[in-house]
Amino acid sequence: MSTITPQLVSLDEDLGADKAAVLRSLSARFVAEGRAVDADALFAAAWAREETDATGLPGGIAIPHAKSATVTQASLAFARLDPAVDFGSFDGPSDIVFMIAAPDTAAEEHLAVLSTLARHLMDDDFLAALRAAKSADEAVAVVRAAIGEDGGSAAPAAPSAATSAPAAARPSAAVVDGLQIDGRPARIVAVTACATGIAHTYMAADALAAAAKKAGVEFAVEPQGSSGFDRFDADTIAQADAVVFATDVDVREPQRFAGKPVVRRSVKAGIEHADALIRSAVEAAADPRAERVGGSAEAASAPAQKESPGARVKRVLLTGVSYMIPFVAGGGLLIALGFLFGGFDITENAQDIVLGNALWNLPDGGLLTYLGAVFFTIGSISMGFLVAALAGYIAFAIADRPGIAPGFVAGSVAVLMSAGFIGGIVGGVLAGVAAWWLGSLRVPRWLRGLMPVVIIPLLGSIVASGLMILFLGWPIAALMNAMTDGLNGLAASGLIVVVGIVLGLMMCFDLGGPVNKVAYAFAVAGLGAASESNSVPYLIMAAVMTAGMVPPLGMALASTILAPKAFTAPERENGKAAWLLGLSFISEGAIPFAAADPLRVIPASMLGGAVTGGLSMLFSVGSRAPHGGLFVAFAIDPIWGFAVALLAGTVVTGLAVVALKRFGRRAEAVAPEAALITA
Repeated sequence: MSTITPQLVSLDEDLGADKAAVLRSLSARFVAEGRAVDADALFAAAWAREETDATGLPGGIAIPHAKSATVTQASLAFARLDPAVDFGSFDGPSDIVFMIAAPDTAAEEHLAVLSTLARHLMDDDFLAALRAAKSADEAVAVVRAAIGEDGGSAAPAAPSAATSAPAAARPSAAVVDGLQIDGRPARIVAVTACATGIAHTYMAADALAAAAKKAGVEFAVEPQGSSGFDRFDADTIAQADAVVFATDVDVREPQRFAGKPVVRRSVKAGIEHADALIRSAVEAAADPRAERVGGSAEAASAPAQKESPGARVKRVLLTGVSYMIPFVAGGGLLIALGFLFGGFDITENAQDIVLGNALWNLPDGGLLTYLGAVFFTIGSISMGFLVAALAGYIAFAIADRPGIAPGFVAGSVAVLMSAGFIGGIVGGVLAGVAAWWLGSLRVPRWLRGLMPVVIIPLLGSIVASGLMILFLGWPIAALMNAMTDGLNGLAASGLIVVVGIVLGLMMCFDLGGPVNKVAYAFAVAGLGAASESNSVPYLIMAAVMTAGMVPPLGMALASTILAPKAFTAPERENGKAAWLLGLSFISEGAIPFAAADPLRVIPASMLGGAVTGGLSMLFSVGSRAPHGGLFVAFAIDPIWGFAVALLAGTVVTGLAVVALKRFGRRAEAVAPEAALITA
C-alpha cells in the first residue's frame, strides 16, 4: 500500500485560519482513507508535538508529525495552502505542509521512507515541483518518485553517518569560508535527534552537512532516528575537534564523545541555524572554557543550554531516583515474596538458611522456608543498593559516566555512616561536582584517555567520600536520627495522623514527580530501622504506599463509573487502565488526567491522598514490604484498615474531581489524547 494517495492531498484549499485547523483537517483525511482510527487522537498527538516545538521551517515549509497507536499504517498527507498558515517558522507562514503519521510500532522500512521525504524538503527542485503541481495525482507522483515508491528513482534514506549534503540543501545564512584550526580545516562531528526520530532528525543532519561543506569544514553526522542509526567509528570521534548535539532527546551512548568540546542546541536550530552551529563548534574547539561532553567548564551554565538552576537540580535528583527505583521495586517484591513463603520471622535467619542449606538439604520448615529465605536475601541485597544507586546516578546526571564510580562509593559511605538517603543525595552531588570539575580541566592529550576511567574515578571518590567521612556524614546521620526520634515522638503523642496526612499530600502532589519520590524514598529508607519495638517505619511505609494508589484509582472511579460523560473518550480509555495501575501502586496512572486538567485533578488527588494517609495512620496500618499495591497485601496488617483507608481516599478523590469538573466550564484540552501516544 502506498504511503501517500490522491485522497491525502489538498491543493490550494483553505483548510482553516490556523495550524490547529489544518492539523484537524489532515487528521480527518487519514481516518477517511483508512490510515488511522481516531482523528481526534491523531490530532492530539500532532498538536502535542507542536506544543513541544513548532514544526514550521524556513522556506514556507511545515512538517508536523506524530506517532500514535491510532495510526494503522505509516502515511503522508500533503497540503498546499492558500492562504499560507503560520506554523512557527521565523521567516513567515508555511504554504507547503506535509503531515507524517506513523504507528507507535512502525517498521524500520516505513520510518526510513518518511525520513527520505524529510530530507527532500531541503531540495529546492522538489519543493518547486510541488508548488507547480496542477493536480493531486501529479503531486503524489512527485512525492512517490522522491521516496522511491512505484518505481521512483530515489531510495529510502538510511540513518548513517554522512560527510556531505545534497547540493540543494540550504543553510540559513551565508557561511564564511575556510574555518580552520592550526592551519587545517576544522573537523566537526554532529549528532541529530528529534522526539519522533522521523523528520527533523534527518533534515538537521543534511542542513549541518551543507553548512559544513560551504564553510570548508571536515564533517560527519550521525542521525539517531527511529529506524536506528549507524555509529561513528572510534577514529572519526578521536580526530574530531568538537561535537554538535542538535537534539531534542538524549544522545544515545554519549560517553563515546567524552572530553570533546560540545555545542548543544535543539534539532530545529540545526535546520534553521546550521551555519551558526558549525561556527560555534569551531570556536568551542579553541576555547579552553568550553563545555565538554562528560564534564563542563563555565560554559555548562551558559544560556545555550536553556536550563534554569531549579530545572537542573530537579533533573539531577530525578535522574538518581529513576535509576534507583528498579532496585527498590524488584527488591521490594522479592522481600514481600520472602515474607509470603517464609513468614515475617524470616528476617532473623534468612542469611544463615541460604548459606547453610540447599534444595537437597532443606532447613527446618521445609521448602517454603528455604524459598522464603532465598527471596528475602536476594531482595535485601537489591535494596542494599538503594542509596548507592541514588548517589551514583545523581553524580552521573551531573558529570556523565565518569561520575558513576565516585557516586556509588559516596553513597556506600553514606550507608556506612547511617546517613540514609539524605546522605546519598549529598554524596552524589559531591561526587558529581568533583567529577565534573576534573573533567573540565585542560590536560595533555596523552592523559585525556585516562581521565574518565582512572583519574576522575580515583580523585572524585577521594574528594566526595573523604568529605562525607571527615565532615558531613556524622551531622547527616544525626539529622536522620532526629527525624526518626521525632516521628516516634509524634506516634507516642497521638499526632502520627498528621504525619500520614502530610505524606499523603506529598504522594499525590506531583504523581511520581520529585515530591512524590522524596516521600517514597523516605519511607523505604526508614524500613531499615524498623523492629517489633519500633513500628513507626512500618506505619509510614503503609501510609505512603496506600496514598500513592489513590490518584489513579480515583480517576478510574470518576471516569468509568461516577461520571463518564464528564471525560473525553480517550480519558475514559485511560480510566480503564488506571484501575490496574492504581492497584499496582503506580501513581503515574493519573498523569494523563492531570496533564489535561491539573487545576481540578491535582487538588482532588491530594484531598483523597490526605484522607487515606490520615486513616492509614489512625488505623495503625503497617507494611513490612518496601513496595506497594495488591502484590504485597499479605505484608500489610491490619488488612481491613488498609482496605478502608484506600476505599475512602478513592471515593473522596473521585467525587471531588467530578464536583470540580462540574463547577464551571472546563476549557478545551488535548493533553489527554496526547497521553495515549507512545513516541
